[in-house]
Amino acid sequence: MNNMAADWYLIDDVEQLDSPALVFYQERITANIETLKQSINHIKRLRPHVKTHKTIEITQQLLAAGITKFKCATIAEAEMLGLCKAPDVLLAYQPAGPKIDRFIQLIKTYPDTAFSCLIDNEFSLKEIAHAAIASGVIIRVFLDLNVGMNRTGILPGEQASALYEVATAEKGVEISGLHAYDGHIHDADYTLREKQVAVILASIGELTKQMVCKGMAEPVIIAGGTPTFPIYAKLDYAECSPGTFILWDKGYQDAFAEQDYLTAALVITRVISLTSATKITVDLGHKAVAAENLLKKRVHFLNAPTAEAVSQSEEHLVLELGADHGFRIGDVLYGLPVHICPTVALYGNANIINNHKLTEGWRIISRERKINI
Repeated sequence: MNNMAADWYLIDDVEQLDSPALVFYQERITANIETLKQSINHIKRLRPHVKTHKTIEITQQLLAAGITKFKCATIAEAEMLGLCKAPDVLLAYQPAGPKIDRFIQLIKTYPDTAFSCLIDNEFSLKEIAHAAIASGVIIRVFLDLNVGMNRTGILPGEQASALYEVATAEKGVEISGLHAYDGHIHDADYTLREKQVAVILASIGELTKQMVCKGMAEPVIIAGGTPTFPIYAKLDYAECSPGTFILWDKGYQDAFAEQDYLTAALVITRVISLTSATKITVDLGHKAVAAENLLKKRVHFLNAPTAEAVSQSEEHLVLELGADHGFRIGDVLYGLPVHICPTVALYGNANIINNHKLTEGWRIISRERKINI
């Protein structure tokens, strides 16, 4: 199949799929993995985030491609990586309460995987350290920096340096480096993204200098997501954590034209009612495509590009198509989500398409809050 062909998305046996359905296109996933590998000077600097795909099968493909480090956001995602025997997994989250015990269970249950997590304050550091000592394990941690996201993390500076120093001396934990997620940076203008990343890199550089002056080892730096990946990839030291690259979506396709990834996941929906002379209703409600964006910015239909969303409820989406649109009851529409990550999380399974044919199904295993642990 030509990945650039205009009809790349058509499924020969689409009548076999009940709708709404999530579909992944294997050949385009393979192409995206290769594009990722070619975009950085060393594969050891890649630490892709699995929150987009949440599947064992794609994780196994990344492992087969030589990628050994991963990032995730939940215990279930971490366990999915443990099931795959991924060598190095960062839970990009600061566990609290029962999550600390669950994290320790992960470490004990999956010894082939080296797990780590984040900390951004001394209370959490000591809670994690004490639990580790009581369980007879050493927990690897990274200091979470607030570089503008204003969600978690400690501001780079003297307090961060002091906390890192405390962590260095704390028993039960082993601090390895700095984590800087910049999800607030998503300007379409690449130059603006470069300028914002330069400010972040300057603050990390100053913090690193302070730490080294205090006699601490130079830290590993894990930075960025997909929007800023091309910028960090140009460096020769930072580990990079893109996630959306694997499936891509309409939002990133429009915003980040400098990145050559292929959209590799769609939602399949059918016409269930001819609402009026110019409108149709399809079975793609809130439960079938991410609904956090404005109504008109949730999904784009590849075979109905002028369709405009009028209303959406839990099971229905009403579209304005104009007169003589030609659609009939039962016709299939191929929808490209604007935001693929939360869309994938709405489905229990993905249907796999290879060379226009439905081949198998993959479980979206880590969409659940719990797998075993």
